[in-house]
Amino acid sequence: MTAGELPMVVPAQDLPARVRIHEVGARDGLQNEKSAVPVEIKAEFIRRLAAAGLTTIEATSFVHPKWVPQLADAEQLYPMVSDLPGVDLPVLVPNGRGLDRALALGADRVAVFASATESFAKANLNRTLDESLAVFEPVVRRAKDEGAHVRGYVSMCFGDPWEGAVPPHQVARVCTALRDMGCDELSLGDTIGVATPGHVLALLSLLNEKGVPTNVIGVHFHDTYGQALANTLAALQHGVTTVDASAGGLGGCPYAKSATGNLATEDLVWMLHGLGIETGVDLGRLTATSVWMAAHLDRPSPSRTVRALSHKDQ
Repeated sequence: MTAGELPMVVPAQDLPARVRIHEVGARDGLQNEKSAVPVEIKAEFIRRLAAAGLTTIEATSFVHPKWVPQLADAEQLYPMVSDLPGVDLPVLVPNGRGLDRALALGADRVAVFASATESFAKANLNRTLDESLAVFEPVVRRAKDEGAHVRGYVSMCFGDPWEGAVPPHQVARVCTALRDMGCDELSLGDTIGVATPGHVLALLSLLNEKGVPTNVIGVHFHDTYGQALANTLAALQHGVTTVDASAGGLGGCPYAKSATGNLATEDLVWMLHGLGIETGVDLGRLTATSVWMAAHLDRPSPSRTVRALSHKDQ
């Protein structure tokens, strides 16, 4: 580091040496955009994210176009980026048909999207919680038989707009069910951004007690109440080393109106680099990528770090 370079690196005790950022901007970040983003722009977005050093970039979702029109170009997009060296490109598969489409294109990392609450399962999946898990079981089993890595998303882990606070044991039941199916990794979603650090630590501890090891857990925080970085730090203190984030803070959830943007990747990287935690990400290139995408979306990035660094460059 040269003299005066920011952020100043001041390590803290008992934190991971390295964090893997699971970049969701191209899928979760764009899925709720009302105006269609051209497939060429999406592909270039992914390429620029990879050039900035991100090695896990969620590319798209093989969901029926009726439900998420923005991602109707999955078959066209995936082959445009699948040859990126050293980059994992997980895709979302809501059911067996989605898995068939993904596998046909050579996808080797897939994700299923479960809910910790009955209300969100009905709103998002049009099924009860147990019915949705029953649908996922053969999908996960077939994906594993095909040699794919499977991630299990669990939404509404900390609060639900219809049910309020979500009991940790309810979340643990869904997580253990997904692990028993064969999911390699779990992502705990704070879909409406209501988590606080103590709640995060309590849930992580309970999952450990139920036999879910920390090394298979990722965290996915939304910044609705400004708690995403605080919650991330709590998860890091517990030993979590996978954090979901969205370049430029893009995204929300089309089925939960109170779900505002994801944790911005730039804000996360600024904090991690200040703590001396390796990410492999070039913050300058990442910020430039988010500024570029914001111009295509015709609005400024909500990321505080993007705003601060892009203003400094003017």
